[in-house]
Amino acid sequence: MVILIALCISVLLQFGAFFITISLIPKTKFNVAWISISAGFLLMAFRRLNDLLELITSEEPNTWMSLNSWIAIVISLTMLLASFYIRKLFDFINQVENIRKDNETKVLSAILQTEEKERKHFSKELHDGLGPILSSIKMLLSALNIESIDNENKEILQRTEKTVDHAILTTKEISNYLNPQVLERFGLKKALKTFTDGIEATKKLRIKTNINLPDSTIDYNITLILYRVYCELITNTIKHAEANEASITILHFNDKITAVYEDNGTGFVIKNSTAKGSGILNMKSRIKSVNGRFTLSSSPGNGIFVKIEIPQ
Repeated sequence: MVILIALCISVLLQFGAFFITISLIPKTKFNVAWISISAGFLLMAFRRLNDLLELITSEEPNTWMSLNSWIAIVISLTMLLASFYIRKLFDFINQVENIRKDNETKVLSAILQTEEKERKHFSKELHDGLGPILSSIKMLLSALNIESIDNENKEILQRTEKTVDHAILTTKEISNYLNPQVLERFGLKKALKTFTDGIEATKKLRIKTNINLPDSTIDYNITLILYRVYCELITNTIKHAEANEASITILHFNDKITAVYEDNGTGFVIKNSTAKGSGILNMKSRIKSVNGRFTLSSSPGNGIFVKIEIPQ
């Protein structure tokens, strides 16, 4: 009677071990080896059930049957304990992985914040340092008496004034790119519109925009990252894609920001090493720093398609 009860417990232990192992299959990403182990646990459970049925139908169990039953009980208990501790090990590994990802996100965020801080510093230096110097040069040139200068030097002076004007404009553009004031004051939609209007004015690229994003409820760091990524994507399109059209779509729905970028350029092979340059890696890092996902698809002749998803 004792051995019968023990064997019943063995069957339960064996099925328990099987259910624990099968519950770990998703964590192993459906690894074939682990699926095989789970199948082995299931077969062992049926073996224990068969031993139980043999014992029940047997009129008087012999010594070998009794010994086999006790060995089966010990094996079942050992397998249950093993599967239990394996599960704890998986949980520990998963916890360590989550900590690693969290620390990686924090490090990326810290790096990007430092980068933006330096951008603001350089922007301020350009705006408050170099900008006034160029403006002073412009004023001094304007103060010259053109009438007392011969035609040849007059032409040189005019060219110099144009060069200074160009330098002032370039300084403002660089300063604004380093620290986009319009983004801070008016939000992402206005900032991207200002950027794309400047691109379209050059007749190099037509850009359609569809932005439905409540800037007041979105963290500024996220809007800044999206602005940087879109500026990088548009710049890459102009430099490499030979495209004449691009589109920007940003939507906020179901506590998630979904941003899409497309162009009708030449495209490229994703596996090509040139597609893994620092620009794309930098964009992925920026999105990853806010726990987002960056996916890019492209093929020769079909332009690019970029999708960004950021949880809120």
